[in-house]
Amino acid sequence: MANISNTLRTPLARMKFSARKLVISGMQHLRLISSLVQGEPKGPEIKCDIPGPKSKQLITELSVIQNTGSVQLFADYDKSLGNYLVDVDGNVLLDVYTQISSMPLGYNHPHLLSLLKDSHNVKTFVNRPALGVFPGADWTTKMHDVLMNVAPQGLSALQTMMCGSCSNENAYKTIFIWYRRVQRGENIDFTRVEQESCMVNQPPGAPDLSLMSFHGAFHGRTLGALATTHSKYIHKIDVPSFDWPIAPFPKYKYPLENHVQENQAEDKKCLEQVEDLFQKYEKKGKNVAGIVIEPIQSEGGDNEASPEFFQNLQRIAKKNGAALLIDEVQTGGGPTGKMWCHEHFNLDSPPDVVTFSKKMQLGGFYTRDELKPQQAYRVFNTWMGDPGKVILLQGVLDVIKKENLLSVVQTSGDKLLKGLKEFQQEFPSLVNSARGRGTFLAINCASSQLRDEIVGKLKKKGIQSGGCGEVAIRLRPALIFQEHHADIFLDRFRQVLLATK
Repeated sequence: MANISNTLRTPLARMKFSARKLVISGMQHLRLISSLVQGEPKGPEIKCDIPGPKSKQLITELSVIQNTGSVQLFADYDKSLGNYLVDVDGNVLLDVYTQISSMPLGYNHPHLLSLLKDSHNVKTFVNRPALGVFPGADWTTKMHDVLMNVAPQGLSALQTMMCGSCSNENAYKTIFIWYRRVQRGENIDFTRVEQESCMVNQPPGAPDLSLMSFHGAFHGRTLGALATTHSKYIHKIDVPSFDWPIAPFPKYKYPLENHVQENQAEDKKCLEQVEDLFQKYEKKGKNVAGIVIEPIQSEGGDNEASPEFFQNLQRIAKKNGAALLIDEVQTGGGPTGKMWCHEHFNLDSPPDVVTFSKKMQLGGFYTRDELKPQQAYRVFNTWMGDPGKVILLQGVLDVIKKENLLSVVQTSGDKLLKGLKEFQQEFPSLVNSARGRGTFLAINCASSQLRDEIVGKLKKKGIQSGGCGEVAIRLRPALIFQEHHADIFLDRFRQVLLATK
């Protein structure tokens, strides 16, 4: 600051500095304007209750075929645009939830729509191949130019999949395969006993290994991933599972700057229990082959842990010969202001595995080269991803780069978080613990009932939001979410809080 003051001692210098600030400010404004979607609504518009009569009728019809308890409304995706979701009854909602964090450029982004004007792209969508057997001529190029172009630093191997659950499921398999190869001393020949015993789910072919996860975690609803999911009982009840270790995830006090020592003690306590679980499960004959963890526990309540926690967790994994899998299904693709949330943590070395989906349009996982299976069909299914989704991802990444959307995320996120922190000061009996990175944000309510009430009232004000955990409201806007969208959201949120006070 002293150097800046010295340079501004003369009036001329101050004038030049002010002019430069104006130029920079103008450039930032142009950048924000350029990432707007032309024709996007000016604001929310509510015409009737949600769900409205058309949505209710469609829900009734669908309920004959499947359970519709989770359906909130039926959308009109022809009319939805940019940051706004339009339902079949004509209600226009500012969407800060974006299909559970899976719409990087919002609705009907013109660049993505333009991709379907290319006949080659259309044929790629139509002729969906079994990628493990018959990939298209340009598949290798797409893998290099699109997916590997944004690979987490240090991870040189890649396997595409369909969704977040199957990405984690197959990443777990990859970890177990790697762990057994290390145990064998790189001997890839399987004994006859191993071949026969695995067919009846018995060791040594089906080894009694385990994977460590955390209380509050969500890693998917398929059978293996479900064993590491611990956020809501409705996901797990009645489904058999594995005896795998579950470690405590740090529970911080907010604001963070006022509780440094307590939160450091919480980190230490949780890490000590991680160490203990390694020893406990080794004694049980269920060696821990890997640890799976979210950078921010999303479904479980937007629970965060410090960079120091993740650094020490990685060290514990390495010390015990286990792989570290960071599940970036919800955090990956830019919503925290970086392409990958774990980039905020300054880890000693890259994680061993990073899974992705949602904003990345398809699923998959990156790994260190050493974790690639050495035999065919060990990680395999019919589609193993979707080249059509990679075309969309390429379009998304083009827009992120061209319009510097990670910077937009940081700017809009700063405004959102500042507003949320002001609300917790103004309405301390209603909300607290504002937190997050970029626009990947959350705030707690005083109770589950109050959280659900506020989410419902926000919808009546034209804001599509979502809850997570027991008491949190989570924000998951598109990467094109601007400061003026933040103003609209904060204004409607404050109206709701005033009416609830």
